This record gives sequence, C-alpha cells and structure tokens, in this order.
Amino acid sequence: MHPLVRFLATGAYSGYFPVAPGTAGSVVGVIIGELVFAPIWSRSPSIFLLLFAVLFVGGCVVAGQAERETGKHDDSKIVIDEVFGMTAAMFLIPSGWPWLITAFALFRVLDVIKPWPASYFDSVHGGGGIMLDDLCAGIYVTVALHIAHLIV
Repeated sequence: MHPLVRFLATGAYSGYFPVAPGTAGSVVGVIIGELVFAPIWSRSPSIFLLLFAVLFVGGCVVAGQAERETGKHDDSKIVIDEVFGMTAAMFLIPSGWPWLITAFALFRVLDVIKPWPASYFDSVHGGGGIMLDDLCAGIYVTVALHIAHLIV
C-alpha cells in the first residue's frame, strides 16, 4: 500500500493498535476534532461543513483504495471512517469533558450496533460504504447530544 494511503487510511497508524483499533481511530478523531476542527466550527459552522465534505470525499477515496489493496471489505486496520465519524459526533456539541466523553462512548456503541441506515452502508463495498456507516453514527450522536443539551 502506498505510504500516504496507509498513513491516512489507518488514522495515523492507529488502526494497527492490537486491541480495538476502531476505538484507537476514534481517539484520533477526538484529537483532530478538538485541535483542528473545533476552532473552525466555532467560528463558522458552514465553512467547517464545506471543509468536512471535501475531506470526507477524500476519505472515501483513501478508504476505497485501502480496501482494494487489502482485498478485505472494511479491514479493521482501516479506521479513517472512525476518525471522521467521531469528528462528526463532536460537531458543535457543548464544550466540556462530560459531553466529549459521552459523545465518544455513544459513538463507539452506535458504531458497533449500527442502527439503520448505518447497517445498510456497512454492507456497501468501496470507500463510500466504509465511510458512510460511521458518518451515520456520528450524526446520530451529535443530534442526540444537541437534544440532550436542550433538555438539560
């Protein structure tokens, strides 16, 4: 696999973590979300969404290339989808550790159980399928946390 594709597809090599590589990729998503994306979405959510969409398409290309090269559908080492899904889960949620920990835990649960339509996308081969099931989980989380914030 090309070194850049390997680096990106494995979430800066977090996909090689020997136990729960998806969780390790989600941690990378938290780091990127907090350090890179949060300053952008706090200033301009629309600019963030545009940037996220462009990077998401790039992630689909990278995930698809990695899938072709490994010959396995959504190989456990491919965690770029968890990185993006976790970032989506964090979008404009209230600041603070309790919200971030809740987002992380809920994302991991939903990524594993894959409620519809994530379950559908999980069966779709190629980069789009790899990325979209985790995007669904991330959207579920951010919507749930925004609703919870309105209630609390």
